[in-house]
This record gives sequence, C-alpha cells and structure tokens, in this order.
Amino acid sequence: MTGEVRAPLAGKILSLSADVGSTVEEDGEVLVIEALKMETIVYAPCDGKLAEYKVKVGDQVEEDDLLALIE
Repeated sequence: MTGEVRAPLAGKILSLSADVGSTVEEDGEVLVIEALKMETIVYAPCDGKLAEYKVKVGDQVEEDDLLALIE
C-alpha cells in the first residue's frame, strides 16, 4: 500500500523534515509549508517508509498537490 502526502493548502515548501528511506509514523512530521508568513506542518497519513519526495525546498504548491509517497 502506498500513502500519498498531499498539500493541505497552497504555499511554499519551507523544509523537508524526514529523509527519503527513513521510517515515518502516522501523524509524524514530513515537511513544512509556508503560507502568508505562517508555517504549516504536513503529517504522514500512514506508517511506512518515505519512498520519495515530489517537491523540493522553495517549490510553490497548490492545495491537494502530491508532495511525497510513503510505502
């Protein structure tokens, strides 16, 4: 099963909190988005291994964009 990490809002990728290949737990921090000078932590939707980021720091994203995959 693959879990998709999606953007909860539009903004800029501020930081990637977990390393690709690392184990993440459900509700664990995956990355941070900045919007309107406020930081929003994006959490893992499931337990698993962070397989891939689809974004990099500085990227602009829209709500519901695919940010990362967890397997």
